[in-house]
Amino acid sequence: MMKKTLTAIMIVAALTGCARQNATTGEEETNTATKSAIGGAIAGALIGASTGKKNAVLFGALGGAAIGGGIGHYFDRQEEELRQELIGSGVQVKRVGENELQLIMAKGIGFQTAGYNLSGNIYSSLNSVAKILNEYPKSSLRIVGHTDSVGSAQSNLTLSEERAESVSEYLNKRGIKSGRLSTRGYGERRPIASNETKSGRAANRRVEISITAN
Repeated sequence: MMKKTLTAIMIVAALTGCARQNATTGEEETNTATKSAIGGAIAGALIGASTGKKNAVLFGALGGAAIGGGIGHYFDRQEEELRQELIGSGVQVKRVGENELQLIMAKGIGFQTAGYNLSGNIYSSLNSVAKILNEYPKSSLRIVGHTDSVGSAQSNLTLSEERAESVSEYLNKRGIKSGRLSTRGYGERRPIASNETKSGRAANRRVEISITAN
């Protein structure tokens, strides 16, 4: 049975292809669709094996690969389009998991000091985010606010929550349904740089948008 399972997974790996070329570095890398397809194939093959039925392993692997690969491809396309749309915006696009993207708006983008009302170039950045994500309705957005350590911990927590909510409300006005949006504030509790320097504090004053499958 194990031999059948491994054979089925190898077939799926061959069908899905194992690499793509990174547009920035030119190097070959395994894309997320392939990783997800193989992961789905393993799960599907194991489920098929547990039934003991003829061909169940192969059909289970193929079915699992189709589901996993579909989700992976969905996120590959989102990532590529967001990177293209946000070039030069100051918004960092990160892949933090096979099926999760993170947008980081740092260094004071879009908020007045100690304020939570949107201002400046954050509008164009959020317009770009909304433009792309309105084309991917199966994704959920979790908006998280962060601050530096200046001020009291409680006031920073409140400020981070208000900033996250401001971003959420604007994205909703740009067409993203409220059911896809959630917010959270962490105040000064999750710094990504030292609060002892001006540049570090600027980096810590940020809003992050996590994009996952809903």
